[in-house]
Amino acid sequence: MAHFERLTAARTIQGRVLEVGAVPSDESLLCMKALSGATEKVGVNLLGPWEYADIHFIQANGNAMPMLEDASFDAVFCNATLHHDRYFWKTISEMKRVLKPGGRLFIGAPVYRERRGLWFRILRRIPLARDLTFTFAVHRCPKDYYRFGLDAVREVFMEGMEQVEICDVMTPPRMIAIGVKPLSAPTD
Repeated sequence: MAHFERLTAARTIQGRVLEVGAVPSDESLLCMKALSGATEKVGVNLLGPWEYADIHFIQANGNAMPMLEDASFDAVFCNATLHHDRYFWKTISEMKRVLKPGGRLFIGAPVYRERRGLWFRILRRIPLARDLTFTFAVHRCPKDYYRFGLDAVREVFMEGMEQVEICDVMTPPRMIAIGVKPLSAPTD
């Protein structure tokens, strides 16, 4: 959560804020100090509904959130959720749908580590380790379907977004991608 706190604090986030895959505890990204200026905090979880601190949790699947209006949130967060989501692309589409133009989308997910640096040059010399790729461990909580490459993060998660930043934040490899929804739809 410290990485999200740092990246969120570097931007001014106010208004309505949504977290998809939120939990009713201090571990929710909605509890970050950087979101103290939010006027409303909403969490989406498969279970619920709940109230926790100043957060209203609704029971919903991120794949379909018809109870949330189009362009109704100033920021949308999702962390450590999409790799558990069999239809993650639907959830990404829904997050973009409910995000206001000019709003920020923050997504954290496990990625494959690109092979680089001294450590990988050493491993390439070992025949059985030549094709090793480092990633966050599989954990079945509740299911664990995916690990993402940086191309997927750039071209699928952040498709149609502007000012995209991808931050490699942890070992084992995880990233946080941040994008801004364009103020106007592109013309053909």
